[in-house]
Amino acid sequence: MLSELYILPILLFSVIIHEISHGYAALKLGDPTARDMGRLTLNPIPHIDLVGSIIVPLFSLLAAGQILIAWAKPVPINPMNFSNYKRDNVIVSAVGPLSNLLMAFACSVVTILLLKTQPLIGEAAATSPFFVFLFNMFYQGISLNIILGVFNLIPIPPLDGSHVLAAFLPDSTAEVYGRIGFAGIFLILLLMRVPAFEAIFRAAIEFFYAPLYQLVVFLA
Repeated sequence: MLSELYILPILLFSVIIHEISHGYAALKLGDPTARDMGRLTLNPIPHIDLVGSIIVPLFSLLAAGQILIAWAKPVPINPMNFSNYKRDNVIVSAVGPLSNLLMAFACSVVTILLLKTQPLIGEAAATSPFFVFLFNMFYQGISLNIILGVFNLIPIPPLDGSHVLAAFLPDSTAEVYGRIGFAGIFLILLLMRVPAFEAIFRAAIEFFYAPLYQLVVFLA
């Protein structure tokens, strides 16, 4: 299982991009909070959550053989700076999962380039631990980012999808709904054991994964 730790660097980078996307979108919509607190940076240190970025994914990888859940420190957002609270909150929330889908596409492109490079660098280099590590990291990064994107679209607090759904609820209902907070993670984990919910989740992942996989196969 330790041989599969190549997934951790791309996981860390992906969750950081996810959070930076939220902060950058908020900045463009009038809220400089994330920028002013130094969170619009690729430096991983301000973003790392010891539990969500390291302990949980590592335990998940070693125990289950795959990353089931991971997160970075949420970027600080002050919606009072938005000119249109509901619209801008939806945009800021949606760009996080969108960034993961774009990352999945970027990983597909790098995977294709690595496959195209193999005949040029020779068998020895193409089978070297470093090249194999890079290939596995970016290839697995495709499905990893799709899982992160789809997972964050689930409309249950505290995930991004809940903010999108809340924008369409009456204010009083949205306020009560938002109080679920981080406890919603436990509800999601329970739902993942429900066959119907799991089937929908897997179908959503396949919807995004299939065309990227076909792209890699076709171009490589």
